[in-house]
Amino acid sequence: MTNSELDAHPLCQVARALTWGALALFAYGVLAWAAAQPWFALATLEVKTPVAHVTEAQIRLVAERQISGTFFTVDLERVRASLEKLPWVREARVARRWPDTLEVSLIEHVPLARWNDDALVSDAGEVFVAAVADKLPRLTGPEEAVTEVVDAYRRYQATLAPLGVHIDELRLSPRRAWRMRLDNGTQLALGRAETDVRLARFVALYPRLFGTAAADGGTTSVLPVAVDLRYPDGFALRMPDGRVPAAFAPVPHEKPRPT
Repeated sequence: MTNSELDAHPLCQVARALTWGALALFAYGVLAWAAAQPWFALATLEVKTPVAHVTEAQIRLVAERQISGTFFTVDLERVRASLEKLPWVREARVARRWPDTLEVSLIEHVPLARWNDDALVSDAGEVFVAAVADKLPRLTGPEEAVTEVVDAYRRYQATLAPLGVHIDELRLSPRRAWRMRLDNGTQLALGRAETDVRLARFVALYPRLFGTAAADGGTTSVLPVAVDLRYPDGFALRMPDGRVPAAFAPVPHEKPRPT
């Protein structure tokens, strides 16, 4: 039997396949053994991005608890998932850098407002739970309506911007009615329909009713305690102590000059 006939024999082909398979398993075993050796242990954890709310100590504590194995065998997905459980972390990325470094990059939540009783909502409209001492507006509504409330807050605040006032609290009731409190203490009832139109009408008349000082954030004008905007062609005011808006205040008579 010639060499070519031997090579083509089924038993020779099976033996060749087994030989190559054994060599491949041996090579894999050698590589796996080498990768697990302490020569490739991770020695450095480097935080690549600046952080405002999460401390580097927290990052290191969480990451190092999840790091097992070496440069080649560390479970990057496990480390990433653990970092994303930190309250302020929106997204985490973890990568190796030869020869012994693990790099961590974080994207933090940027708080927009407080949400309901015990949570925050970010400027991306994502609800998360964390502690913050900063003064933030409060948004309240059904849990499934967070996107709707955030969008309304942005629109209403943009409408109010010419007056120099800010929304202190915005509420969406289960019956889909809107109420807000401004940072000057005024309460506004917008109702359920045409709320943007109603608020714009109020903003347009505000300087005429309460004077430019009030519109510029001054304190000399008498401001309403509450405004009911749920009327088709106007709104109702409740003033403190029965006083009247500046537009309707009587003009004092000028005293005659002595001759």
